[in-house]
Amino acid sequence: AEVESDILRRVRTLLRELDGHHPACQCDRGMLRWTLHKKIDQNPSDSSVLVRILVKELERAERGDFRHYIIPLLHTLMYTLIKAPCIPDELCGRVYDFCKKLLTLPKPFCTIGLDYAARLKMERTAPGTLYQRMVISEQSLKSDPYPYQEKIFIFADPELLSEAICNALVTDTEAAQVSQSPRACMCCVVTHTMQAALGEGCDSSALKASLQDMPTSDVEHWFQHVVAAVECAGNEGSAARDQHTERLEKIYHSILSSSPTGNAPLGGLQGTPLPNPNISFHLWTEDDQLWKELVLFVRPLSQSCEPDCLSQDLDNFEIQDIISECECCEQTRFSVLSNDSGIERDLPAAAEEPFAPGSPDTEQSRLHRKGGIKKKPSPLESVAFLQAGSNGPGAKPPVKLQRRPGVPPEPAAPLQRLHTARIVLLGDDRILGRLAQAYHSLRKRETRRVFLTPRLNLQFYYIPVVTEQPSTLAAVDHTASSQEDLCEVATYLGRADPWYKNNINTLCHMIPKLATMPSSPSKHLVTDLFITDVISYYVRMGVQPVCFQVYAVKIFFNDPAQEPAEDVFLTELRTQVQDSSSHRELSTTKKKTTLDGPGIDLTVTYRKVVVSNRVKELTTSLRSTGLVMKAIPAEEAEDLVCLHVNITEIIKINNLSGRSFSAVANRLKTCNIHVRSAEQRPFTVCLDKDSRRVYRNVISVEVSPCLEPSYCLQKTRTMKFNLHETEDVGLVKYMPKSLLLPLNTFAGVIQ
Repeated sequence: AEVESDILRRVRTLLRELDGHHPACQCDRGMLRWTLHKKIDQNPSDSSVLVRILVKELERAERGDFRHYIIPLLHTLMYTLIKAPCIPDELCGRVYDFCKKLLTLPKPFCTIGLDYAARLKMERTAPGTLYQRMVISEQSLKSDPYPYQEKIFIFADPELLSEAICNALVTDTEAAQVSQSPRACMCCVVTHTMQAALGEGCDSSALKASLQDMPTSDVEHWFQHVVAAVECAGNEGSAARDQHTERLEKIYHSILSSSPTGNAPLGGLQGTPLPNPNISFHLWTEDDQLWKELVLFVRPLSQSCEPDCLSQDLDNFEIQDIISECECCEQTRFSVLSNDSGIERDLPAAAEEPFAPGSPDTEQSRLHRKGGIKKKPSPLESVAFLQAGSNGPGAKPPVKLQRRPGVPPEPAAPLQRLHTARIVLLGDDRILGRLAQAYHSLRKRETRRVFLTPRLNLQFYYIPVVTEQPSTLAAVDHTASSQEDLCEVATYLGRADPWYKNNINTLCHMIPKLATMPSSPSKHLVTDLFITDVISYYVRMGVQPVCFQVYAVKIFFNDPAQEPAEDVFLTELRTQVQDSSSHRELSTTKKKTTLDGPGIDLTVTYRKVVVSNRVKELTTSLRSTGLVMKAIPAEEAEDLVCLHVNITEIIKINNLSGRSFSAVANRLKTCNIHVRSAEQRPFTVCLDKDSRRVYRNVISVEVSPCLEPSYCLQKTRTMKFNLHETEDVGLVKYMPKSLLLPLNTFAGVIQ
């Protein structure tokens, strides 16, 4: 009763924190969930107590219409259930029934309810499945029944974060992997699966001792048997639970019999730790670094040494900088002069008789040419596989050489997305601007030659981090006036998803604080557990994306010889009047300022969407000192696919005391806008608040939603055959038109 009362008090405190009534300071928010799970990790036998309390609170929230409690409670419950040594089937049934009730609610409740209902159905059939699959994929353990692999890539911009923060994160991620060998992870899977299926009948201490005394080959042998038994039970359905238990009992007794442990009494249920996921930390120093890391994850260097496979997937020049150390990948191509006239009768006698006389293949072989050059597949042939979620083959696998000509090749098996890359971005809005650039570049590269799309499931996560002491770059960056301005995306995600706000937004100031703590045993106790645990919890449970529109900008310069620049941005575009460089321009500008006021004359053309959804194009001329285009709305209820443009207009006022000027803020909403300097005076353009992405001597900018590169390619192909067709026809109608950047949260956007 005392334990149950303490856990109930912690859960109720967690709910009060969601309502904002908890008296804890802002920097301590997010610790309640972590301390609750840590308490259960230290006392695994209390897992069922916590699950039972959470189920009651979920049912109470549903009856009282406290919907904002449901998703946080459900995530807390599922994370506890995955790590619990054994949960009664009756309790899992109650959770399963509650998840089915969520199907009647709007998104995201029905989406999360359906996902968790499917997982619980599998867990009830074969207990331990969720834990087993999570460890196998996160640790990339070799397993034929479940061949999926996952990896977490943490990217941080060294020019945005201080050196102390980067060093602390590197230390923490390396420390999290120290004691996690494949053998230890396989032992964890075997132990947890046996406890989940056999319950009190499993002697955890004896099982761990037996596995510890075994050689690695035997541990891997029993691990493969356990995985096969669990996956087989999951495929057979709910009626196979008894058979599944019998299979595991046989494996359990076989393991214990392989090493005598004496007649010790049963040790009871013990907690099996959930290993930390495979995390790699990267300082983002190169523009194409993200693509390179993803290619190496899907095709490691050891596999890239197969030139035949590699040449089918990627051009050699595209990947030679990644695998330059693999000398075997460098294939020298020689020019050979052909003496083949192409006429059948000119073939040499040896080639005319490739088979024995009288063979039925003799005549057939004379009708087929051999050794021809294979044409590489056109990018247009692979457009259908560029859509996210495509399950079809994206790139042709190497075709086997046929023993005899004329024999059709074997049908190739479709590629599966066996790899999942979870990209975690640390920083402020500026690193998200770099991500938008990298993602757009990756999509264009995939349009030219499909490689990652059919093989890789790509997930993006964002953790805001703002340094207490600004870095050198931040000190010279005048585009953002405060730390809140640099974290607009995180603020929006926090408003849309309260659980993200409580668990992730709190890291904005906590990570710099922990990184700058003086070295002490208590410091390592907190940082090594807390930062890694919160990141792991986020990537494991945060699977609901919030999609942000990426905007394309075309920039024209005052020098006619200079080519227009094309770029993309995610959060903000800001223009400012550029200071005149020459003395003549300076005097002209001074006279103009005296007569017309500060700023420059601009012509703004934009599309206004009226109530009838008809597009109306408007043009206005004004004098302005600058404008700001915001892509992130101030309220979560507003449309994400809309630019909020604030123009500072200069108004001339004539009165008895003389001429004066006042600044007036003009606001408009649009998706497409064209801004041009009417008097050809240049201005500067800054993208995503990043001083490294400033364009000077600009006289015109065009902004529109960025189109998905595969859509543009297919649209071009369609227009070749339908010159007078203006609307999307054929395959284009079913392809995503806009390029959206998905950032995962716990709930998506709660309406």
